[in-house]
Amino acid sequence: MPDVDLSEAAFVHPSAHVYGRVKAHEGASIWINAAIRAEAAHVEIGRFTNIQDFVMIHTDPGRPVVIGDYCSITHHATIHGSTIGNNVLIGINATIYGGSHIGDNSIVGQHAYVKDGTIVPPNSIVVGSPAKVIRMANNWVANRMNALFYHRNALAYAAGDYRAWEGPEFEAWLAATLKQLHADHAALEGAA
Repeated sequence: MPDVDLSEAAFVHPSAHVYGRVKAHEGASIWINAAIRAEAAHVEIGRFTNIQDFVMIHTDPGRPVVIGDYCSITHHATIHGSTIGNNVLIGINATIYGGSHIGDNSIVGQHAYVKDGTIVPPNSIVVGSPAKVIRMANNWVANRMNALFYHRNALAYAAGDYRAWEGPEFEAWLAATLKQLHADHAALEGAA
């Protein structure tokens, strides 16, 4: 993997600090004052994933950070040498530490502390310090919708529009997108 490759990202804020072997895939966004340091291993940010304001991502020797598609890593979260599945939401100020793995379609609540080596199964809701699974729920639609909000916002910010989440055009987009997501999820469930 080459050094920093953000060429496929929808938006990277000028204040973001990105160093080392970092790849952002199609439609990803990296927001205000995010810090990504990959001295010891690589960082990979999946398609349509957003790395929000003040997020810290850091690697350890032999422990890359791999974040799946359609994820939201929300404000002030820390991801350290861990793997995040697809369609995951990591809450504000949550910390995911050393060798942890968060399964697909999960939510890690705000201020949660996921200890070293924790394996969170798919479709989990995780809270607390130390973090524990409190219930199982498939969060595919809600998490994907959040990622698509941020993708829409990234495209708007790249064009100099800072009000992408209001007005009749937004309401029409929201209704159509939710309808499509529910149909896509039903098709996935039917194929399983």
